[in-house]
Amino acid sequence: MKMRWRFWRGSPYVTEVKSRLAGKRGPVLAAVGVGVGALALTVVAMGWWWAYEPDAFDPVAVAAASAREAGVEPVTGYTTAVTVATLAETLLNKRGGYLSNDILPPGVYLDNTPNWEFGVLTHLRVISRAMRNELSRSQSQSAEDADLAAAEGHFHFPNDSWIFPESEDEYRRGAERLRAYAQRLADTEAPGTQFYARADNLTRWLDEVESRLGAISLRLSQSVGKRQLNLDLIGEPAGRRATDVPSDMRTKTSWFKIDDVFFEARGQAWALIHLLKAVQHDFAAVLDDKNARVGLRQIIRELEATQAQVWSPMILNGGGFGFLANHSLVMASYISRANASLIRLRDLLNRG
Repeated sequence: MKMRWRFWRGSPYVTEVKSRLAGKRGPVLAAVGVGVGALALTVVAMGWWWAYEPDAFDPVAVAAASAREAGVEPVTGYTTAVTVATLAETLLNKRGGYLSNDILPPGVYLDNTPNWEFGVLTHLRVISRAMRNELSRSQSQSAEDADLAAAEGHFHFPNDSWIFPESEDEYRRGAERLRAYAQRLADTEAPGTQFYARADNLTRWLDEVESRLGAISLRLSQSVGKRQLNLDLIGEPAGRRATDVPSDMRTKTSWFKIDDVFFEARGQAWALIHLLKAVQHDFAAVLDDKNARVGLRQIIRELEATQAQVWSPMILNGGGFGFLANHSLVMASYISRANASLIRLRDLLNRG
């Protein structure tokens, strides 16, 4: 058997087949290599194209166009409702679509845009809750609006669900519910649907916004790491906490999370710019009565500075007064100033 195998293996026929296969292997491997390279280049190009932040829009103009299309006249609250719906739709329909739940390239390896999306989603959740609990109700015991209640639930759906159901489907339903509410709000024959532009309602929403901006500002400032005293119970000598924590601690954001926090903050600021412009329109009488319009405009201006073009190919994390820039600290500066102005605005609105 061994002799037969050796004879067969060394036969001219086998030798000829081997030579033909060897001759074809080179072109086949070259074709495979070209195909893989073209695919990789396509994925990289798509990733660059999808890593995109939508342009800003004018909430008042968009609401006016929506009203004309629906055949209604804008009323108090209509601009805010349409702006929230438009923010959600922009999140879903921007270039590349919604990326936070992608499981295939190029979306799966992009992280800046999904963090930006989460920043926008954060304030969609905050404003939808405020509209459900305060802005559409005259008092705590009044009935809530069914569309706004459903919209809040849709926007609080997990942001990374890719199937059964997809996050996009839930957020799209939330936008549809808000547009249904806006349509009823502008219907003069449906007086049961309301939006109450009052100072107390506005301050409740601003209080939640203040909390969100304060948290993201702190996370941004932790990019360089710093020691900080624990101020949890300052001014409360009888206050207690559940468990003991160090009185002096050092916190620092992981190097791998620096850009994530930066783009989440950028998304939060982008969403707030539009929401504050809508509020400036719907709460115009309240703001003018308190002479507070200029304060709101200053907050918007500070937040608009966070949307400047980032020319660096990566988010730099220079330390303090070091040689390299620290993009996180620059972002934290703008957001902290906006938050300080927001606190002053809220205090002004609370005065009689």
